[in-house]
Amino acid sequence: MQGGGWYGDACRCDHDAVTWTCPKCSRLFARTGQSHECAPPMTLAEYFSTGAARERPIFEAVLRHLETLGPMHVEPVSVGIFIKSTGGFVELRPMTRWVALSFPMRHRLGHPRIARRPIRSGHRVYHVVNLYGADDVDSQVRDRLSESYADFG
Repeated sequence: MQGGGWYGDACRCDHDAVTWTCPKCSRLFARTGQSHECAPPMTLAEYFSTGAARERPIFEAVLRHLETLGPMHVEPVSVGIFIKSTGGFVELRPMTRWVALSFPMRHRLGHPRIARRPIRSGHRVYHVVNLYGADDVDSQVRDRLSESYADFG
């Protein structure tokens, strides 16, 4: 990982991909005044220091693919890691035995790997895939992330 910026070893970000910086917590968002839990982001080192060993390889596999699609902003917070491009895009949230990968699509996916009932919000349908290890970020997951990025990235 490259070093630098607020995020220590996390900063592989394009600050132009997001348009508003909260003056209180310094987090970056797509919309001015966007509501959020106002807490500063962590460094990746801080974030991974308390998590399960499987989390970092999963994060690296997801980010490695997303960076082939365009610039990404990585934001480690207490509940997980948000990876943003022009706005909220992908979330990685640690669970007891897996990491939940959440991403938006324009349509509902019908696939056995979708772990929860998709949630519609406006013109986006949010899906969750449970990742147990970096190998779970396979061509099926990468293809869905690419499609999601094409629509919302």
